[in-house]
Amino acid sequence: MEIFGLGLPELLLIALVLMLLFGAAKLPELGRSLGGFGREIKKGMNGEDDSSKKVEKKSDN
Repeated sequence: MEIFGLGLPELLLIALVLMLLFGAAKLPELGRSLGGFGREIKKGMNGEDDSSKKVEKKSDN
């Protein structure tokens, strides 16, 4: 299993370092914020932003 050219030992080492830096309690919160950031980036890449929805709603009235 390789992700971005990293094997399992490297991924485990990165996870261990993250746990030492942020603590086990903060990691789920960090993951949620990174996931939300990823979703926002994906929406932006697809052209689905809030400003275009507002313009569409105003033009419907």
